[in-house]
Amino acid sequence: MKIKPVSTNKAPEAVGPYSQGIKTGSLIFTSGQLPIVPETGELIKGDIKKETRLCLEHVLTVVEAGGATLEDIVKVNIYIKDMGDFPLINEEYEAFFKGHKPARSCVQVAKLPRDGNIEIEAIAVL
Repeated sequence: MKIKPVSTNKAPEAVGPYSQGIKTGSLIFTSGQLPIVPETGELIKGDIKKETRLCLEHVLTVVEAGGATLEDIVKVNIYIKDMGDFPLINEEYEAFFKGHKPARSCVQVAKLPRDGNIEIEAIAVL
């Protein structure tokens, strides 16, 4: 099976030696997306709902660059620094997905790249 990198200028460039996403067969895997403003490289902090929304928007733009849609997302992984933010993240997540309910994991981690508060990745099926 061939592996094809997926990229878009609507999401932040990779901050290391990896692709924004990978398409293989009918699957699209996004790399973890931080709440970074693509045009400036600025990491947004201080409002977990805005941070969550920006991460989800980045995930969706990578999924769309691979040819899929929001409804094609089947699995989401969320990494957060503070489980106390979970209720606010859930609010923003539910509003973003508008009734679509992919499988999901959410785990608290000790540290994220660039000292972010949240990172989100997803898998979509074409």
